[in-house]
Amino acid sequence: MLGITPEINEATKVNPMTPEKEDRCLKAAKQAALVAGKIQMASFGKVIQVDIKGTSIDLVTAVDKECDAAIVDVLRKACPDILFVTEETFQEGQSIDLSNTWVVDPLDGTTNYAHGFPHFAVSIAYFFEGVPQIGVVYDPLKKEMFYALKNRGAFLNDQPVFVSKNRVHTLDHALLATGFPYDIATSSMNNIDHFQRIAPKCHGVRRPGAAALDLAYVASGRLDAFWELKLSVWDIAAGILLVEEAGGLVTNPTGGAVPYGDRRIHLVGSNGNGLHQEIQALLGEDA
Repeated sequence: MLGITPEINEATKVNPMTPEKEDRCLKAAKQAALVAGKIQMASFGKVIQVDIKGTSIDLVTAVDKECDAAIVDVLRKACPDILFVTEETFQEGQSIDLSNTWVVDPLDGTTNYAHGFPHFAVSIAYFFEGVPQIGVVYDPLKKEMFYALKNRGAFLNDQPVFVSKNRVHTLDHALLATGFPYDIATSSMNNIDHFQRIAPKCHGVRRPGAAALDLAYVASGRLDAFWELKLSVWDIAAGILLVEEAGGLVTNPTGGAVPYGDRRIHLVGSNGNGLHQEIQALLGEDA
């Protein structure tokens, strides 16, 4: 495990952000997402530089790096006292400090983007003492700005959103999403067995390829649940806050708290009904 997973006493924890500063940082995060989205749309569908990171299916493009730099520039000007953890600047082995930190995935769904598949997003979260306080997920293709504030709700284009808790109660009536890790070809923990267990028991399982949007879709009731293994904190931080603030539940596969400081995170996010426990049971202890 890397970084911090602090014990939080909700009764005594004091967030130094005033409501005014929180609103200013949210505004900056939304502006940074719009700037990155504009960069993405300018090059989408064109020939772009694509490099390989860890494996042949773990891609990074010049657009990822340009968006990363643009987001950091906007956020640093608005909130200069906050640290950064970004996907494109993170070095393996580096600790993950989530004490007062922006967590950024400048282009979630890079493989989709590189192939011209129209499903990708910008994801930005702010953490205080290991807990996400602000989350923004922006889909520039659909011009959909999802955002959430701790204890203040979840929104899509400034309209409140809620999970499907009142409509879907069990797995056999649910539409789910999942994803597969970059080491799918070499690791036995590649989610294929979990997919085989869960897919026959629900309305369907989608694999869109952008975890931030999958969680945003759970928050807005478009999906009823999402699970995945071996995610990074920048993939899911903003999306988890969206789900929780929309009335849903996000846990590790055994029902515990999500370990944001871990380098590889396994999670289940849902509308909070009984299907959450059904998914956990099907994932089993091996998740």
